[in-house]
Amino acid sequence: MHESEQDRKTRERQEDLARLRDLRPIDDDFMRCIFRDNIPLAQFVLRILTQIDDLVVTELETQKDLKRLVGARSLCLDCYATDSSGKKYDLEIQRSGAGAGAHRARYHSGAMDIENLDAGQDFDDLPETYTIFITEHDVLGKGLPCYHIERMNLDTGEAFNDGSHILYVNGEYRDASELGRLMHDFSCSNPNLMNFPLLEETTRYYKETQEGVEYMCKAFEEVRNEGYARGMQQGMQQEKFSNIKNLMETMSWNPLQAMNALKIPVEEQQAYEQLLKQ
Repeated sequence: MHESEQDRKTRERQEDLARLRDLRPIDDDFMRCIFRDNIPLAQFVLRILTQIDDLVVTELETQKDLKRLVGARSLCLDCYATDSSGKKYDLEIQRSGAGAGAHRARYHSGAMDIENLDAGQDFDDLPETYTIFITEHDVLGKGLPCYHIERMNLDTGEAFNDGSHILYVNGEYRDASELGRLMHDFSCSNPNLMNFPLLEETTRYYKETQEGVEYMCKAFEEVRNEGYARGMQQGMQQEKFSNIKNLMETMSWNPLQAMNALKIPVEEQQAYEQLLKQ
């Protein structure tokens, strides 16, 4: 039986509400929502993770696109913060260990450097940076609550002190410390069971208040619509690709002749040529 538009919307709404109930701060979609415009929460979490007790967050942005990576692999930071001394913080949620590899951490750290040094500035003007991965499992496998990665002089054993810090936070870690209790809360879907009031209140807002629930459902709908649009685009691309191959076979044309006959824009032609070589 064909599902009506209204029935589809009702079903999707119920699915969204069920999904919302199960979300935890360590789920990246939810994390970006609870940190959105929430400087007190970001400051509270960063103080625990970095052990900088007087850290004061002055700027905060979620889903931060690094604008200077033109022509390079793009980066969209989960949570990007600046403190009162100019230090920069990239807080990333990575549930999959594969998304938190050493080379990715290096790229994030380097990208922040590029973002924060203007033409003509001295290299010493680079701000101190923290690249922080909170991973659901202990990806480094040593059972520690947090791994601090720093450059050092291997010959002397001295710290290199270049101002770049990488932290891997073990989301599995549990004990009575602030970090252990914070990781419990990050993996908790029920705000009633959380240790820290600030995280509990923010989670409760998005799960239990009308305004918060509507915001989350709208976010789910936007993601769903983007998925529909991508699927349609991929279908159109597949159709073009099939048409190119058919013309090449039936008319004995080369790829350029077939694409020009189909009026495929020049800027798209290279991509199709690569597909035809596979």
